[in-house]
Amino acid sequence: MNQKQVRSIFLVFFLIGMLFSANAAEIWVSVHGNDINIGSKSSPLATVQMALRKAREMRRLKDSSIKGGIHIIVMNGTYYLEEPLFVRPEDSGTTESPTTIEADINAKPILSGGLEIKNWKKSTIAINGLKKGVVWMADAPEKAGEIINYRQLWVNGKKAVRAKSTSGNQMDRILSWDATSQTCWIPFKDKSVKFELGMELFIVQWWAIANLRIKNIEVKKDSARLSFEKPESRIQSEHPWPAPWISKNNGNSAFYLNNGISMLNEPGEWFLDKKNAKIYYIPRTGENMASAKVIVPVLENLVKVEGTLDTSVHHFNFKGISFQYSNWLRPSQQGHVPLQAGMYLLDAYKLKTPGTPNQASLENQAWVGRPRAAVEVNYANNTQFESCSFEYLSSTGLDFHRGTNHNTIKGNLFKDIGGNGITLGVFSEEAFEAHLPYTVKDDRIVCSDEVVSDNLITNVANEDWGCLGIAAGFIKNLTIEHNEISDVAYSGISMGWGWTHTENVMHNNKILANKIHHYAKHLHDVAGIYTLSSQPDSRIEENYIDKVYNSPYPHDPFLWLYLYTDEGTQGFTIKNNWIPIQKILKNNNGPTGNIWQDNNQFVSATIKENAGIRASFSSLKKEVVIDEAWGLQEMPKSVAIELIGKNFDIEKIKSTIKGFRIVGEELYQWENHLVIYGLMNQPERTKRKLALAFPTLEIKIYEKPVYDFQNFERCKDSKPASEWENIVLTANLVQDEKLQKEYVDYHTTQFEKWPEIAKGFCNADFQQLQVFKNGRQLMLIISIPKGENLDKLNPKTTENNPRVDNWNAIMKKYQTGIEGTKPGEVWMFLKKL
Repeated sequence: MNQKQVRSIFLVFFLIGMLFSANAAEIWVSVHGNDINIGSKSSPLATVQMALRKAREMRRLKDSSIKGGIHIIVMNGTYYLEEPLFVRPEDSGTTESPTTIEADINAKPILSGGLEIKNWKKSTIAINGLKKGVVWMADAPEKAGEIINYRQLWVNGKKAVRAKSTSGNQMDRILSWDATSQTCWIPFKDKSVKFELGMELFIVQWWAIANLRIKNIEVKKDSARLSFEKPESRIQSEHPWPAPWISKNNGNSAFYLNNGISMLNEPGEWFLDKKNAKIYYIPRTGENMASAKVIVPVLENLVKVEGTLDTSVHHFNFKGISFQYSNWLRPSQQGHVPLQAGMYLLDAYKLKTPGTPNQASLENQAWVGRPRAAVEVNYANNTQFESCSFEYLSSTGLDFHRGTNHNTIKGNLFKDIGGNGITLGVFSEEAFEAHLPYTVKDDRIVCSDEVVSDNLITNVANEDWGCLGIAAGFIKNLTIEHNEISDVAYSGISMGWGWTHTENVMHNNKILANKIHHYAKHLHDVAGIYTLSSQPDSRIEENYIDKVYNSPYPHDPFLWLYLYTDEGTQGFTIKNNWIPIQKILKNNNGPTGNIWQDNNQFVSATIKENAGIRASFSSLKKEVVIDEAWGLQEMPKSVAIELIGKNFDIEKIKSTIKGFRIVGEELYQWENHLVIYGLMNQPERTKRKLALAFPTLEIKIYEKPVYDFQNFERCKDSKPASEWENIVLTANLVQDEKLQKEYVDYHTTQFEKWPEIAKGFCNADFQQLQVFKNGRQLMLIISIPKGENLDKLNPKTTENNPRVDNWNAIMKKYQTGIEGTKPGEVWMFLKKL
């Protein structure tokens, strides 16, 4: 092909491109526009609603200008919505001619469901003993003669705190819960707190919270009995899971009271006084209420994309649009008692005789509803949300609920959201019991073939702590990949619903290369990635999960995990996920099981590097929220606890230590010595629990090893095995204290002065070798690849390595057998139970 032909072809393609560009219609919207304008850039419309109507008419009339699509271009500014934007099937585009609502170049147009509160003034009276002028006040806005209600308020983009009974992040603990009378006893020493209509109890219960409207407070000395409004009073007391907890070990359920003017006493707190039509607020340091921008949410739903089963919305896109300030009022109207993932209970109770046709031991019956979302999508396909932001929202950010498929959510920001960042798929219909396998006659109802990629989801679930970064229910062919999730009250990603291994609509779901960190801020029974129920051909691979917040509230302080396959989970391949330690839980998984492979800190470093948001949307990373002041969980450390005595009740021992969630827990025994080994937090607490259960036993802790060989640190170009077997041995040091010190000194300097020893361990493929000391007794842990044999591997430590023999000869003078060994016996092997 000669140069002239190339130029001709280029010119043809250039002209075709110009033709298609010219045939793409543009409709412009500006905050300074007018809906009677023509919608050009120089004569823009004022609302997106009118622009969408104009686009709809262009399609109805088959306007020739729309051949290349319709672009509704929204200029910079805030567009306060008085009603939701409704996208109908008639608004659909085609593959060649999609409709896109998009931001102008370098603009951030905001679709807001909020209302700005202005004209703040200092209070002229003392409130709650505070000096005059400490509290600021403004007139509460009205609509149709009624005070507008809301549960959130933002000052200069920072959420304020609804006036509550405790200071800062502190919470009190309930005294008791009486399910029969449906009442709760709480400590009540602060008599300045007065009962007011509209007050609520916010309570933590296992993996969820509840908002309960208080009907009455009966004070008796330093305690008070609360009763609650219906329906939440009945539901809260009848449903078995999750429920308020009473625990001598970890404390009872955490709570606070809120929404009463008598509790307004801290900077950052606010209260809506409906009776007097006033809003009260105590400014934080640096806030000037004369110039502050104060927003309250009004609309519960900002955008509704709604088709039907046979006539869907399709080829409709949002790009660069910001959705802000949504309301959610159901907790103020009917209370809020969630089952899980924010799905609130409509009815729930415990079966007197457990068992259903689906699950023989099931005792929990529950029917759930679904919280509102700022943007709701039903019966839509081939739509896209790209480079949008979802911020300052009271409940869910974006919800793909029913009948959606082949949609894309990519490169968006989800930040400061009260509920789930993203929700996908049905979580049981309202008339469908939540523990049943979901099946449908018409497969089009099922959410399928969605892609959620390269989104930043940060500071979410900050109202309903039991919500998640991404929550997926009954879905299929879903791909969640390369997202970053941080600062979450509960889990990062949840996939599945139903608590059942029975076949259902779910299959071929993928969670790939996501970065999840700084989660479990408030609740436990939690994981970076959590699954439920049977999902054949599904995958969880190459995710990076790290850094778990240290919450002061949970019922079970040790029940935080990186990967958690919960009830009925089966059909997954779970491999090559980077996690700091193998803190995982496989709880009552399905009979066909899952494939687990290489989930640890030894997987390729490129997995950490590649996880999360890719280069095209890397600018989102500047928005990541991390609450450094909150603190992180202490990582479990290798610990051995030795029990010395007779007639061990093994099952009782296992039951006693179950709540401590020991990672890799294993029991070993020799004669009257039983050793519990694994990765532990707070071993002294574990020891105390064992001592109470077994008062006749001597109990010793072995921690902070005097010698710690780790294969991945000492063996060049070695990849640690994915699964280990531990060999546990014990011996004594001789009674001479000088020799004991020499022994410890040898091991302290061994890596520097005797490098051949570590080389020998590398040659033998030892994964780990740790020496612990308590008094003069030693506990030796040798970890080898699963399936290997110590007798086979140990000789390799001395091959072409004579200094190991020298070392072993020196060590003999320091070691002797423990009580009960025969003459000449030193190291005793404990048998794994």
